[in-house]
Amino acid sequence: MKLPKRQRQQKLRETIEEMPFITDETLAQQFRVSIQTIRLDRMELSIPELRERIKSVATDQWNETVKALPIDEVIGEVIDLELDTRAISILDISPEHVFSRNHIARGHHLFAQANSLAVAVINDELALTMKADIKFSRQVNQGERVVAKANVIKSSSKHRRTKVEVISYVGNEVVFSGVFDMYRSNEQKGEDRNEISD
Repeated sequence: MKLPKRQRQQKLRETIEEMPFITDETLAQQFRVSIQTIRLDRMELSIPELRERIKSVATDQWNETVKALPIDEVIGEVIDLELDTRAISILDISPEHVFSRNHIARGHHLFAQANSLAVAVINDELALTMKADIKFSRQVNQGERVVAKANVIKSSSKHRRTKVEVISYVGNEVVFSGVFDMYRSNEQKGEDRNEISD
């Protein structure tokens, strides 16, 4: 059942506040209206288009800089970063990322996005991947947007190691997941988080 316009616009505002990276196409499906209706609703509510929302979130939330590698070496666009805690990046799958015959993304691009995000979240000038346990859950196609979310799950200053879990999504569907065991050159300040054993 379609919602009346006022209710729909209220729900639309709430949905975009909760998920700023949601596309107009997904919103149209969710609210059972046309994409044009979603765009008109956004205009009436003064909600910017997706690309502007991404820039806004990046500007508002990303107040720290990546230390372990130059930002232009991170695969995907980092839109949120809290060093030694969490990070988010977005990768739009374009023709350069896919096999020409079937337009399916090459796996190494998804791995590179996740791995570089695991490096970027480390608050250290030297962060190296020691090992990774990864899983590809489904193929990703040209034109899809991959949102990778990294979370630091374990740390040990004694062993100078940090475990970072990265889960990548297309919409709400998991397409890639991995746990990266990272080496860091410096000792972390504060107490160890869930001490890593050898």
